[in-house]
Amino acid sequence: MSVDQPAELSKRHKADVAPGEAYPEEDIAKGIRGYLIGLGLAVLLTACSFAVVRMNFIWAPAIPVAVIVFAIAQMGVHLVFFLHITTGPDNTNNVMALAFGVLIVFLLIGGSVWIMSNMNHNMMHRPAAEQSQPQSHGHH
Repeated sequence: MSVDQPAELSKRHKADVAPGEAYPEEDIAKGIRGYLIGLGLAVLLTACSFAVVRMNFIWAPAIPVAVIVFAIAQMGVHLVFFLHITTGPDNTNNVMALAFGVLIVFLLIGGSVWIMSNMNHNMMHRPAAEQSQPQSHGHH
């Protein structure tokens, strides 16, 4: 810290910590409690997903929607309780890194599906019109 910087810049923001670094005044029990709450919610959401699929709680065509809702909730729990993604201004880099990772995954999976679909479409299939007509074996 240089001498010409104001004193308020030398104080770190409460949430401005590197991974694995903790403030001395931070309570370890509070951090463990946060992880345990996240673990409990993650286990509960996983159990609910399995229960919805195995039991007849909801209308059968709505099961995929329920599982997707539980999956999105599960991602939210992981982002908040384990990755500590918040909406604070000090968390912009984490959110941008997460968004970039999601973009890369979507490009990779979407591009792979697109390529496989294109290859499947362009493979040597007999046209449907030829398949419906009976084959003549040279009898005219």
